[in-house]
Amino acid sequence: MNIARYLRPDLIKMELETDPEAFADGESERPDRLLWEVKQAVLEELVELLERSGKIGNRSKLFTDLFNREKKATTGLESGVAIPHVRTIQAKDFVIAFARSTEGIDFDALDKRPSHLFFVMVSPPYDDRTYLKVLKDLMTLVRMEEFRRSLLEAQSEHEIIKTFKEME
Repeated sequence: MNIARYLRPDLIKMELETDPEAFADGESERPDRLLWEVKQAVLEELVELLERSGKIGNRSKLFTDLFNREKKATTGLESGVAIPHVRTIQAKDFVIAFARSTEGIDFDALDKRPSHLFFVMVSPPYDDRTYLKVLKDLMTLVRMEEFRRSLLEAQSEHEIIKTFKEME
């Protein structure tokens, strides 16, 4: 699967704006609330990226679908990677977008480390084939340290796309 064919420069955000420190209000006894507020902010940024594709229906409902999916099980994986994804009627077609956080964001990753690379995918409920194939291939790519490092070191959206092309 050629994932790069689905990426466009406008679907890539070189640096997420979400600042986890802005959510810390001294309520150390409620770290779960802080985690969900940060996740919400990240997902809102990712939905904004997806919206640029022109293949999204209702933005608010798409956010809700992604957020509810995240509540079922974290999409924060290991090695600094998170892949929020959902099949939803709010997607008119398959869309993937990418965002990066140099500092890293707590996204409840399986290895309990910050996430730096965020891949967000949405697909209509009836398009299992593309969705599952891209997810499978993406999971293979993110296991490669060289791939992750190249994405972290990329200086532009075009370098991100070039990294996909070279590694696929």
